[in-house]
Amino acid sequence: MAPTKPKTTDFASRLGPGLITGAADDDPSGIATYSQAGAQFRFALVWTLFLTMPLMIGIQMLSARIGFVTHEGLAANIGKMCPRWLTLGLIGLLVVANTINIAADIGAMAEAVKLLAGGPQPLYVLGFGALCIATQIYFSYERTVRVLKYLTLALFAYVAVILAVSVPWKRAMWESIQPWAFFPPGVSVKDYAAMVVAVLGTTISPYLFFWQASQEVEDNHRRPNARDLREHPEYVAEHLSRIKQDTFVGMTFSNVIALCIVVATAVTLNEHGITNIQTSAQAAEALRPVAGEFAFAVFAMGIIGTGLLAVPVLAGSAAYAVSELFGWRAGLSHGFHQARGFYLIIIAATGIGTAMGIFEVDPIKALVWSAVVNGVISVPIMVVLMLIGQSKQLMGRYTISARHRFFGWSATLVMAAAVAFMLATTF
Repeated sequence: MAPTKPKTTDFASRLGPGLITGAADDDPSGIATYSQAGAQFRFALVWTLFLTMPLMIGIQMLSARIGFVTHEGLAANIGKMCPRWLTLGLIGLLVVANTINIAADIGAMAEAVKLLAGGPQPLYVLGFGALCIATQIYFSYERTVRVLKYLTLALFAYVAVILAVSVPWKRAMWESIQPWAFFPPGVSVKDYAAMVVAVLGTTISPYLFFWQASQEVEDNHRRPNARDLREHPEYVAEHLSRIKQDTFVGMTFSNVIALCIVVATAVTLNEHGITNIQTSAQAAEALRPVAGEFAFAVFAMGIIGTGLLAVPVLAGSAAYAVSELFGWRAGLSHGFHQARGFYLIIIAATGIGTAMGIFEVDPIKALVWSAVVNGVISVPIMVVLMLIGQSKQLMGRYTISARHRFFGWSATLVMAAAVAFMLATTF
């Protein structure tokens, strides 16, 4: 008997893991990178956002497809393709990078609140850390997903900033087409290339792969007959179509917001000689005298909203990966007592990140090391994902198409080149 067609016909209900993943990519750390790109190079890096969008869509769609088809997260699938020592090393580095990123994001949120309301920053750090832990432990899976979807609206703050300033769109497009003609004085090609790598590394991050795949697994677990329904091509085609639409919308949304941040800081900060931005909160503060109180307040509130979205994704992706690696029960659909190991990883990652924020770890050094670790693991993970996507043993009849292989391997090659340059210039 053929399955009943899933009730996912309205547009909003088809959006979930892909939308949340895309929005989480524009976390406070990402905002700092995009702000620096606009402040230092004006419009000369706009083209990178158009380059990364199809690559993001390809690799995130693959991650989601693997989770949906295999009913297992990426760590479990990687463990089937790689030696145990390599899998342990990759997951260990993922946890380290995510924890450092959590520290940077919580610190940025606390600094944004301090800019808006004053008061002691360490207290805000502690408050945000406790809030992020509590919501993941005490909220149900459905409520957590609903809250995260609502938090994606925080990114519209950067659309509001664009509407509040005057943007010379014709000039922006012209400079982005031939960026070499508009290098700022005193900036070398090496500096420019390093920022290209930073944008690529910020946009395509391993924690996003793990989160989206695991969310597809969670959705499968909420449908007890999902494994049986996988034998019905109509059912699978409908859900793969949903994954495609969800991922396309999420990654496009992510890159549009990144474009807004780059352009907004280019026409405000760069035009007024402010070219050195190190944190997202510093970018918000720098906007105040040149773009007004409204732009400053909206930019700062966006940092808080995106941080509240990104920290659970960072901690959650680490918890999913570790739990799958050791065979623990995992998932936000389980209570704390049902999945202790999973939730303890969330608590540990968020707690250590919060402690680093309280002790005011240098956010720039934290982001550099996070980028280096992400760079080290991103390429091997992407290679393994491509091999999984092409494996008939793991994917059955749902291996990826030739077009999907093209975009997936292109993303892998671009990231490999970017990582090689990053490591060469960092060390």
